Amino acid sequence: VMVWLRRTTHYLFIVVVAVNSTLLTINAGDYIFYTDWMWTSFVVFSISQSTMLAVGAIYYMLFTGVPGTATYYATIMTIYTWVAKGAWFALGYPYDFIVVPVWIPSAMLLDLTYWATRRNKHAAIIIGGTLVGLSLPLFNMVNLLLIRDPLEVAFKYPRPTLPAHMTPIEPQVGKFYNSPVALGAGAGAVLTVPIAALGAKLNTWTYRWMAA
Repeated sequence: VMVWLRRTTHYLFIVVVAVNSTLLTINAGDYIFYTDWMWTSFVVFSISQSTMLAVGAIYYMLFTGVPGTATYYATIMTIYTWVAKGAWFALGYPYDFIVVPVWIPSAMLLDLTYWATRRNKHAAIIIGGTLVGLSLPLFNMVNLLLIRDPLEVAFKYPRPTLPAHMTPIEPQVGKFYNSPVALGAGAGAVLTVPIAALGAKLNTWTYRWMAA
């Protein structure tokens, strides 16, 4: 019975987090339509996606103890989100309405860290978490560059309007301190590590629950 409960809990967790990742993507991933706030939203999006990936992927990876499961986890998230993308497209929204985040390469870096350090949990948290936070904004910006006419698509759909005093000044994106990739990567690298530690701690709680 305990083996069955363990496997059921294991797979249920994967499904729950994957579905939640889809919902978070729909909410945080439409930053491309907030054209005035696009770069600010991209930073928030980067932090939310990197921390969400880290907490689930490291939990799953440490639960199995097998390098490669973080990438498997990210693949599940990607598939769920593409299903959601297809559902919105079927409702009449444009193909680019939801931008599917690029989780898989960052998860591969987490797996690589775990494998290269001979399955060292603390190295996976510190080094792997940092790599996830650093890499995800970069991969997602490359992904955005490949999207067809995002601004043209955005202007065809209504979006929230802001009062004059809240209208932001367009940032100098080329400068490091105003770069959404640099800011998202810097903040993500700092915040993803403690969130990865939380994912690792969830294993302790899971094992205690199974042993009770």
